[in-house]
Amino acid sequence: MALFSNRDWQDWIEEYEKAHQNGINRLCHTIGIPMIALSLIALPLLLVFPSLWKLDLALFIIGWIFQFIGHVFEKKPPEFFKDWRFLFVGLRWWWTKIRQKA
Repeated sequence: MALFSNRDWQDWIEEYEKAHQNGINRLCHTIGIPMIALSLIALPLLLVFPSLWKLDLALFIIGWIFQFIGHVFEKKPPEFFKDWRFLFVGLRWWWTKIRQKA
């Protein structure tokens, strides 16, 4: 069971894949998702290194810009507009993609 539902991760990822078929969108997500994730992971570091807030904010904003540019090419809204849990599925999709290439 994944994300508080009866669906497993594979079901979530397959639905995500169907909504991300355009090559440019997939590339934008491959770049944008890790930027967003890194910016969120780095938030605690801002307590120790507050001067990095501009870099962290830039990663977050540019990552989202990549996401939305990709959806312009896909001609579909992001999946998380219909279900917030797709915010986490996107990260899992990216991680699965990276692991398959390794």
